[in-house]
Amino acid sequence: MKKIVKQDQDVIKQHNKQMILDIIKKQRPISRAELAKITKMSATSVGRFVSELCEEGLVQETDLTSSGVGRKAVQLDIIADAVYTVGVEIEKKRIKFGMMDFSETVVEHHRVAHTALESSPEETAALIGREISGLIKKCKISPEKVVGIGIGVPGVIDYEKGIVQFSSTLGWKNVPFAALVEQILGIKTVIDNDLKVKILSEYLYGSAKGSTKTTLIGIGTGIGSALIIDGEIFRGGSNSAGELGHTTLDPNGNLCECGKRGCLQTYVDENALITEARRVKEITDIGQVFEAARADERWAREIVSRTALYIGITINNIVCMYNPDTVILSGDLIENYTEIVDLVHEHCEQVIWEPFKGTFRIIASELKAEAIVIGAGALALQHFAPLAGADFA
Repeated sequence: MKKIVKQDQDVIKQHNKQMILDIIKKQRPISRAELAKITKMSATSVGRFVSELCEEGLVQETDLTSSGVGRKAVQLDIIADAVYTVGVEIEKKRIKFGMMDFSETVVEHHRVAHTALESSPEETAALIGREISGLIKKCKISPEKVVGIGIGVPGVIDYEKGIVQFSSTLGWKNVPFAALVEQILGIKTVIDNDLKVKILSEYLYGSAKGSTKTTLIGIGTGIGSALIIDGEIFRGGSNSAGELGHTTLDPNGNLCECGKRGCLQTYVDENALITEARRVKEITDIGQVFEAARADERWAREIVSRTALYIGITINNIVCMYNPDTVILSGDLIENYTEIVDLVHEHCEQVIWEPFKGTFRIIASELKAEAIVIGAGALALQHFAPLAGADFA
């Protein structure tokens, strides 16, 4: 019985210590008195936990003091270079990296060309290993300070086991990719679906700050979505929730790469728009469709408008299912051709079911192209940093 009581006490102490560290990170600089007021803990308890965090090299006293009447209090801050994580985004034709410090700031960005479909998972892991090693040297960081790697991967991911179950973008099936990277670098690694990582970054640092229930829709060479509720990523039974691109729009419609007909992505993603445009005019990329629309070419305006309509219908379906307070539009199509966001708003006025009108906002991604790298670094920090919690597991 005494052992159980002691274990319970240790858990409570660890929780309280984590809470104090989290508050210092979010509200820095902050005094011990302010910590006691926020946590409703005694000054003695707060002082003890702060002393432990200082001894562990995570927190320090600053030169700043609080202003106001009475005795000035010494301010506390985290030590930004105490630990680092690396965020990685694997795309079809490149890999992006970001070195994140303990203050959750990306201090160095890096990217490298890489054609995934022409490389094996082992070759991709080896490349990531080399690039991260080079990044650590470039930043002049002691390797032992890099406590974790987070990787955003397109496809269906077994998040708990670190396995890429299926990724048509990369051409991978049942690949234990986290283990491959870990073996090369000796650094703990976590992988997750790229859009789940992306919505985490928007929740922590971007468009979804302050939201309690956010849906993110990613539109580019494919289409997918993610949902975060009160800080927790909604994963579904097999971490496959959000595979929006393969919801059926028309059972007799366009043939999809998955073998079904009428999947949403065959009407909305960039490849679908290019295919439709080529029935009218020989083009090579999506940019030419939007250039023609801006030049008031009717065929192009119709394609862009119809795409915005389908996105609006998709938003209505999501809102009817989940009733979010925020819908974030992201991905290359949104970020490169921002005029489509206004068209989506126009169509939503017509297609959103009346009871939900005015109950949510539709906004573009704030973090844009760097969102996945930032989210992956944050995911690793949540998992592997000292006193790492499990709020986003």
